[in-house]
Amino acid sequence: MSSMIKKEKFLVIGSNSFSGSHFVSELLDKDYKVWGISRSSQPNKLFLPYYWQNTENYTFKNSSENFVFNEFDINKDMQRIINLIDEIQPEYIVNFASQGMVAESWNNPVHWYKTNVVSQVSLHDALRKRKFLKKYVHVTTPEVYGSTDKGWIKESFNFSPSTPYAVSRASCDLHLLSFFKAYDFPVVFTRAANVFGPGQQLYRIIPRTILSALTGKRMNLHGGGKSERSFIYIKDVADATLDLALNAPAGTSWHISTQEAISIRNLVEKICIMIDVEFDQIVNINEERLGKDLNYLLDSSSLRKEFNWNDRYSLDQGLDLTFNWLKTNLDKFKEMPWEYIHKL
Repeated sequence: MSSMIKKEKFLVIGSNSFSGSHFVSELLDKDYKVWGISRSSQPNKLFLPYYWQNTENYTFKNSSENFVFNEFDINKDMQRIINLIDEIQPEYIVNFASQGMVAESWNNPVHWYKTNVVSQVSLHDALRKRKFLKKYVHVTTPEVYGSTDKGWIKESFNFSPSTPYAVSRASCDLHLLSFFKAYDFPVVFTRAANVFGPGQQLYRIIPRTILSALTGKRMNLHGGGKSERSFIYIKDVADATLDLALNAPAGTSWHISTQEAISIRNLVEKICIMIDVEFDQIVNINEERLGKDLNYLLDSSSLRKEFNWNDRYSLDQGLDLTFNWLKTNLDKFKEMPWEYIHKL
């Protein structure tokens, strides 16, 4: 990699998030200068892979001199965010920030539309006037499509969202597409399948199942786990995201996915077998969540063909690495909440 590329600057919005923190780690490993923005202070280093020095016992290193973190809230600190952008003039901005957690979006839809649409539009309207910006990567979601019941689907903007979360993300995607068409705004869209790995929030299905299997604490499986997903290891996603940031043409959208799918129930059963725990000993079957889509199956052939990309980690390999992270630090995780806690 040339010194010229190494000097290019990245701003990562949502750098505390699971995917955002792994992307920061990917950038630092390749000697980029990185600024991070998140609405909360940095969490426990167990959730920030750019601090990990040894993943066998999870000893930590000091944060890289190439990374600067800023605690800014996209809903409250927009001018401070714009001031920082004008000060550092990053060539690349990658935005992971969104109000997530689908089920909760029914209870507080205004929070989802404020964060995922209104504040995002404010940010983008400022960014379109910054000529130093080479690429803006908008990390969006397959949920904009609704349930992909007819099989693996190609990239498109034919949306059919079924929850306030999905509607808010689809709205922002269409807004950005209009900015590309009107202003040549250099946006690239990425949609990844269900991402997992070490550092993920403990309430997500894979870490939550592993924790239940290790401790015997029961968990809820909504709808019996009938829905089908394609799970992809986080390092494969970070690798693809960087390649797309640097090289994908503006106005394009890309699926980052494996080519295999598994039902949530079969995934939970696989983890139980891996840890030698009976499924019925740790799982409670609950009613399906409102608006739950049955399938998200993303055809990633465009990414594979155009960028010679392939997912390198199998589901089993990724589960083993996630298990090691949780098992090694189990005493610490026992003291943390395992359920989603909504932040205003």
